[in-house]
Amino acid sequence: MRLLHTSDWHLGRTFHREPLIDAQRVFLDHLLTIVQEREVNAVLVAGDIYDRAIPSLDAVALFDHVLNSLADLHVPVIMISGNHDSPRRLGVTSRLIERAGIHLRTDPATCHTPAMLRDVHGPVAFYGLPYLEPFLTREEMAADTPTHQAVLGAAMDRVRADLATRPAGTRSVVLAHAFVTGGHTSDSERDITAGGIPTVPAAVFEGIDYVALGHLHRPQKVTDRIRYSGSPLAYSFSEAGYAKTTWLVDLDADANLTTEALACPRPRILDTLTGHLDTLLNDHRHEHLRDAWLHVTLTDPQRPINAMDRLRTRFPHTVQLTFAPEDGGPESSTTYTERTRHRTELEITAGFVEHVRNGHAPTPAEHDLLRRAAEATRLNDTAKEAR
Repeated sequence: MRLLHTSDWHLGRTFHREPLIDAQRVFLDHLLTIVQEREVNAVLVAGDIYDRAIPSLDAVALFDHVLNSLADLHVPVIMISGNHDSPRRLGVTSRLIERAGIHLRTDPATCHTPAMLRDVHGPVAFYGLPYLEPFLTREEMAADTPTHQAVLGAAMDRVRADLATRPAGTRSVVLAHAFVTGGHTSDSERDITAGGIPTVPAAVFEGIDYVALGHLHRPQKVTDRIRYSGSPLAYSFSEAGYAKTTWLVDLDADANLTTEALACPRPRILDTLTGHLDTLLNDHRHEHLRDAWLHVTLTDPQRPINAMDRLRTRFPHTVQLTFAPEDGGPESSTTYTERTRHRTELEITAGFVEHVRNGHAPTPAEHDLLRRAAEATRLNDTAKEAR
């Protein structure tokens, strides 16, 4: 059985305020072409279909377009909700569209109910595990503690129990949206820390023939049988250094795997430039970046006037601008947004306490209190989206 593993579409997302809906449409048309040309038997979408709990109309229309196109091709789709999606909103038509071969899993209670497909070698059971917010799904999953490892482990116990009831030789595929230990992150993923630990061990998926993961935006292999497809587009400059791909996976009669990484269309080059403004505007070596999305760092001793407007006369898609004078003068001070861009809520609040106490960091007890407060705030936001 030939599978196409993708995830993290984030339909409706922007890139530093640049709309990406057209680039996302190009990717989905590319996906449809792969399905036809490579004779794909099932498409797997491992969560974060939308970028927001309440997506834009353009994003919904694009989702509708690709689902109808896949249904017209009579290619089954198995997809799950991710931490960016609203499970209840996304899953409202799941029972109806299942008649068209679209198997959408957003309810934790159904994670052990597989979509059953067949090929010439027999049945394949597809289990869709939607993103399991630990504090919201602990009771539903009868987990011991409200942690990612506990709730996902409980869900996988149910999956293995169901798989044990299937005919001998039934092959198995699991879709999950999680941060598996050893995975490499990007700047564009939303923090899912719970109980202080956002990761789960790969061993939680023991006994499954192929695990199609979503959440981390970098395509990567955790093990031969556990993989992230990554996002189809770059959503931060930290993703500029590697290709965007989907996985084409062949599952044979004995559950042996053959995999191939297929490159996704790239709307623009992502790159960074550093130097004096006048040099960047006149150096012919940068001509190949004229149409690229750029993060420019200016090293002029003083902040140039109208720097962004001047840069955009040569590089019209400059989307991020920072200042770092070579002499380290007062202009080298960064903005609050720049200083906190890669820090978690807990790191920011702990840093604030240390700042107002003139360098005295929070005590272990205070640090634990701040951690619980940050998690409670994130949980409240997640619960609001779910409602």
